[in-house]
Amino acid sequence: MDVLSNMNHKSNLSEKELGIVTSEFEKRKKSQSVAWILWLFTGGIGGHRFYLGNTGYAIAMLLFNWATFGVWALIDAFFINKNVQKKNEEIEMEIIRQVKASV
Repeated sequence: MDVLSNMNHKSNLSEKELGIVTSEFEKRKKSQSVAWILWLFTGGIGGHRFYLGNTGYAIAMLLFNWATFGVWALIDAFFINKNVQKKNEEIEMEIIRQVKASV
């Protein structure tokens, strides 16, 4: 899934459906600021991963980050923006599918 795919799917929606998608997306989307704050304060235990719904990685960080002396959390910082964008694309696609299914 990517932005172009979502744009293609949105182009087939009516104005009303597009309004619903936009409104619902604004409610559900993940914030980069929140992800960064969570990384800053709980990065070592995967707080930002829990926020983005990456529960498996978050639990692994919780259990094994000590073994990497926190390097895993530091490396993870380079991927936060990309992970938030990817999650938001997934959320938007899910909303588009729900709107199309309800028609």
